[in-house]
Amino acid sequence: MTSQGQSLNSTLNDNCQVNFRATLLSINSCLGDQDVERLKFLCRDSITSKNLEKCGSALDIFEYLLAEECMTEEDPFFLAELLYTIKQKVLLRHLRYTKEQVENWLPVRRKVSLFRNLLYDLSEDISSENLKSMIFLLRESIPKVQMTSLSFLAYLEKQEKIAEDNLTLLEDLCKKVVPNLMRKIDKYKREKASQVGAPPVAKETESLHQGEKELFCRSDINQLLGALPVSWQEEQAQSNGDRATPVSVEMLGSSVDTLTSETSTKETAVYRMNRKHRGYCVVVNNHSFTSLSKRRGTNKDAECLRRVFQWLGFSVNIYVNVTKGRLEEVLQYFQTHPGHADGDCFVFCVLTHGKFGAVYSSDGSLIPIRQIMSHFTAQKCPALAHKPKLFFIQACQGEEIQPSVSIEADAVNPEHVPPSLQDSVPVEADFLLGLATVPGYVSFRHVEEGSWYIQSLYNHLKDLVPRQEDILSILTAVNDDVSRQADKHGTKKQMPQPAFTLRKKVVFPVPQEELLL
Repeated sequence: MTSQGQSLNSTLNDNCQVNFRATLLSINSCLGDQDVERLKFLCRDSITSKNLEKCGSALDIFEYLLAEECMTEEDPFFLAELLYTIKQKVLLRHLRYTKEQVENWLPVRRKVSLFRNLLYDLSEDISSENLKSMIFLLRESIPKVQMTSLSFLAYLEKQEKIAEDNLTLLEDLCKKVVPNLMRKIDKYKREKASQVGAPPVAKETESLHQGEKELFCRSDINQLLGALPVSWQEEQAQSNGDRATPVSVEMLGSSVDTLTSETSTKETAVYRMNRKHRGYCVVVNNHSFTSLSKRRGTNKDAECLRRVFQWLGFSVNIYVNVTKGRLEEVLQYFQTHPGHADGDCFVFCVLTHGKFGAVYSSDGSLIPIRQIMSHFTAQKCPALAHKPKLFFIQACQGEEIQPSVSIEADAVNPEHVPPSLQDSVPVEADFLLGLATVPGYVSFRHVEEGSWYIQSLYNHLKDLVPRQEDILSILTAVNDDVSRQADKHGTKKQMPQPAFTLRKKVVFPVPQEELLL
């Protein structure tokens, strides 16, 4: 990378950090001393006691949370959870969250433990008179200093008189002083007994570096598209009051592939987009691998996907350097996500190396694309039935051949395709698969501008959603845009390929705010 490029990236990163810290500064200005005490209590499991004692303001707490990577600019949900818990919900707008979004995510993304939440909830209902009574009962073991209900419970915890599996003393105090609080303790016990862990949200890492190319070979795409049904069960469409639209996929040579569809003269219906929330967007961004080359430049694509889908109303989660086991956890997590019931749509993006109709995990395992998509069929994920499920794949082969240029191309051997990779997209309605390449074409990533495909998708969503264009029209424009691009020598070209079993048009509502560059 040139010094000019390094300087530009450094400036952009510095600006982002300054903007986020300015947001934290604004939030701090709205918080009082009681709020700071509450935040310190809720962060007891995330910040050491020694460091918490040093915190005199919310800014001090934020600094430690940033240092411990409990929150980042890309994923500030932990702070949103804290603000929601201390009833500062109006401040969520600074983090671009709504109260409803936080409520939907809390069951599966909360970082504050059930035990910590129990103690906080109890403290809210312990009046000053109740507190005096509790201290009186424990006077011989409680220091003679002024206490709040929070500091009282924190002291009991610090002295190991209460713990998540030891509530005997707490129950005894509540029974004698505030019997109605036993309901909260009983609820905690039930929740703890049935608690199922969710995979933590990964953090995006690494900065942009030298560009490289990405590739699916001819046989890869043929496998993905060859078995795509030309029609699907009409009863699936009729359950939504709409007749199925047959689709055929043809390969028209090694230079350009096009997707054509036969539609009725009747105007196509539009998928519903007015539920409680737009839905969830997952971005798997693999930069570093155990045995493959680094995908330098991928973080720019991940950030653009986060920005544009967040702008469209999605709750975006980015997972970085995902192993095979971790990917299965993420897929299971979103397959059973309760929030799908109130969502309009689902988006899943994969940025990684790939071949043979599959994508690589960070630990070098090949995962068939169909295996990823099959987690979200109507049978396995009923909450997404009759709703559009959009998958975007930006995959590379990985070996760098020409390190002296900013755009590189790899060769690939299309022979000996493993039988386990011969599946296609799920044979049912409401899926869209957007691939970065057609057979024989490479997909490029650039040092400063990201990949041609993802950057074009980002720009065309930004420009065409406000014109109320549907997703297939947008992807057609992406195809046209990317096919016109070339490397600096004018010799390397690329052509994306969409495949779909959508029954209706996917038209995103126009966001109220403009997406700024």
